[in-house]
Amino acid sequence: MQLSVSHTTRYNFETAPAYGLQQLRLTPKTNAGQEVLDWTLDIEGAQTQAIFDDEHRNRTHLISINDGAKEVLITSRGTLDMTDQHGIVGTHGGFTPLWLFLRQTDLTTVGDGVTALAATLPDAPDATAFHALSKEIARRVNYETGQTGATTTAEEALDQGAGVCQDHAHIFISSSRLAGHPARYVSGYLMMNDRVDQDATHAWAEVWIKDLGWTGFDVSNGISPDARYVRVATGLDYNQASPISGITLGGSGETINVNVQVQQ
Repeated sequence: MQLSVSHTTRYNFETAPAYGLQQLRLTPKTNAGQEVLDWTLDIEGAQTQAIFDDEHRNRTHLISINDGAKEVLITSRGTLDMTDQHGIVGTHGGFTPLWLFLRQTDLTTVGDGVTALAATLPDAPDATAFHALSKEIARRVNYETGQTGATTTAEEALDQGAGVCQDHAHIFISSSRLAGHPARYVSGYLMMNDRVDQDATHAWAEVWIKDLGWTGFDVSNGISPDARYVRVATGLDYNQASPISGITLGGSGETINVNVQVQQ
């Protein structure tokens, strides 16, 4: 199946910032289950300063906002050939050792809730056990927008009992790591069955399973990723895999508008 993706992020400022630097992880790579046929990244109102692969092999663009710019428009688009791998990505690669994915971060902070979830995993969990963990997380944390933010931790989302795909992924990752299983965060795109236009990217988790390697679990939708899922970036948590991150100094009245289209 071929997918077409278009992702536009528009920043507007009432007063132009004195300085702005952003890091973009918006370029998918060919890997298990996906072949990038073509991909472009267009930037208006800013200049590319560097292009590199980070420690997780994410293609990364470092851009600086132009002097006096009151609008920055970032558009990534392309087509991919997708096959259903039942969530299995397989062997570990890149510059980061597998053991590093056992390390908790600020966003995957462990508390009583995560500890209780980790205890539900058997000593040698297979994919079925992680599906059960995913189902239990979804039962405890309803999918609700507007209840959490980019800095909400796994434990905080569990306490609230509400969150979005980012929170579900962090809880799954934190629980898996506490039980001794390497896990990582994935950002990307999902073709929805009921609409083309979306206002955000998607996120899910991957865990290292013996004999399978890296295997994905989308807690929010209760499945492992199939041919509708496009992997773009991975990391220890959202902060290392977010599509766009950065800083601005000065300026005022910043607004952000995001539009994502994914279709066959």
